Formats: sequence, structure tokens, C-alpha cells
Amino acid sequence: MKGIVLTGGISSRLQPLTKFTSKTLLPVGEKPMIQYSIELLVSSGIKDICLITRPEHIAQFASLFGTGENYGCSIYYCIQEVANGIASAIKLCQGFVGGERFAVVLGDNIFENNTNVSKSIKKFQTSNDDYALFTKKVPDPERFGIPVYKDGKIVDVVEKPKNPSCDEAIVGLYCYTYEAFDVIDTLKPSARGEYEVSDINSFMVKNRKGTFNDVGCGWIDAGTHDSYRLANQMVTKCK
Repeated sequence: MKGIVLTGGISSRLQPLTKFTSKTLLPVGEKPMIQYSIELLVSSGIKDICLITRPEHIAQFASLFGTGENYGCSIYYCIQEVANGIASAIKLCQGFVGGERFAVVLGDNIFENNTNVSKSIKKFQTSNDDYALFTKKVPDPERFGIPVYKDGKIVDVVEKPKNPSCDEAIVGLYCYTYEAFDVIDTLKPSARGEYEVSDINSFMVKNRKGTFNDVGCGWIDAGTHDSYRLANQMVTKCK
């Protein structure tokens, strides 16, 4: 199983902190933010990891993480020239994945601990499921992709709804089979001009077999000043 960590966003919500660097290189506790994503994948038994980043940041990532040997894995690098959505970024790694199952982590997502999440990723590796998605109750679901329920069953996934139908977020961790790349090939840009990961998830939920897993711990999408502060508080508390 391969791992992908996305770091190629513009990070406008964390300006001016991100004026000269990627937000995922900002410190959270005693580590750069993205290191938590790398450690999550390694703890799940994934040893080949590709970091997707912007052209202006790749030298910083390569200088810090190198080949990955100091982190228990092999790290590869991919440049996303245009920030046009998570699904588009995932597509860049099709050759790297090479027909295997894979896990995608958004580099600004911080988990309080890796235990439950790693167990679910390991279970997916040996299952017959086509996808594994992860959820967490949040006070602001309109910021995220969310599951849509009907008669107690998840029947769809929608991206950042104005009027959320539940208080759960789809967190920035997605496990797929190689078929996800075929799904990406069918996608059209959303109203905001991006190729949305929620459209991959929507197809999978409607047409394939998979699981939704509660993360079972604290989780923060550290993409704003407030959530970045909370992420630092969470990891400091866990020390």
C-alpha cells in the first residue's frame, strides 16, 4: 500500500505565516505539521510515501525530509503546478501508486493519536473494500465535506454545504483502491473551479463497497489561525 500526503494548497487563510513557506512546514508542538501525517502512514505499515507540493516549496521539503530514511520510510516528491483541487493532486500520483491500494492524508490534518486510525488503515489493506473514509463530529461542518444520511445509512458525500444536514465532517484521510484514478478521469470542476475529493467519495459511496470509521480521537484541520492554535494546544497536552 502506498501513501500520499498533500501539501500543495495556497494556504491563504494562514497568511502572513505562510507568505514564505508551506503551512504544513509550520511547527505544531515540536514538529513540522506534515511530520504527523508521515508518522501516521508509517505507523499504518506504509513505507512508500509521496509528498505533493508547490514548485516554490519543494526544496524546503526535500531539505527537511530527504529520502525519508530518518523517518522509517522512502519519500518521493511530486509538484502540483496549479492548485485546482485535491482530486487533481491525487491524479498526479497515479504512476507512483502503480496499481496498489493507497491512503491520502491532507498535510494540515492532525490526529490526537494514531492508534484507532492506523488500525482502520491496516484493516483496509487486507479487506475487499473499495474505500475507507473517516468521520468526526465538529461544530462547523460547513467547512468540510460531510456524509449525507438516509434512514440511518450514509448514501452520499457533499462538499462544504451551506446548510449541513449533520454535524460530522469527512476528515482529510482517504483510503482507495486503484480504481479511484478512473473515477477522477470522469470528474468535472466544481462551481469553485476545483476537482473535488468529495466527488470521488460520492461515487464510491453510491457505487462501491466501503466503510466509514470514526477517528476515535481528537482531530483538527489546522488550516486557519484558530485551528492552528488549537492544534498546538492539542499536541502539547498529549505530551
